[in-house]
Amino acid sequence: MPVTPAEFRRIALRLPEAVESTHQDHPDFRVGGKVFATLGYPEKGYGMVKLPPKEQVFLIEAEPHIFAPAKGAWGVRGATTVRLRSANKASLRRALALAWRNIAPKPRCAIALIRRKHRNTL
Repeated sequence: MPVTPAEFRRIALRLPEAVESTHQDHPDFRVGGKVFATLGYPEKGYGMVKLPPKEQVFLIEAEPHIFAPAKGAWGVRGATTVRLRSANKASLRRALALAWRNIAPKPRCAIALIRRKHRNTL
């Protein structure tokens, strides 16, 4: 079942300290003031996640029908488009979590991982 823009937004905002803002007339999602994902880019029906280039390659090779590098220098640096109509929630969650970890200040990452591990042991 395809992922909707509303589901993209909900999943992104469930990440620790994530907030929604706007960048170049598109909704974006930030942690620590930095963008980790965008909705509606490059056009309606797509999203974008900012990944480390190695993670980008992994996702594109694993699911090329969902993920592709963004055009130009952004894509070379890890900006990865997400085709929402082809995506599933599990793949999107993984991609957004990777993007969040890539951007979030390292102390926030550590705290979030500890909280998640603690919740899973209860």
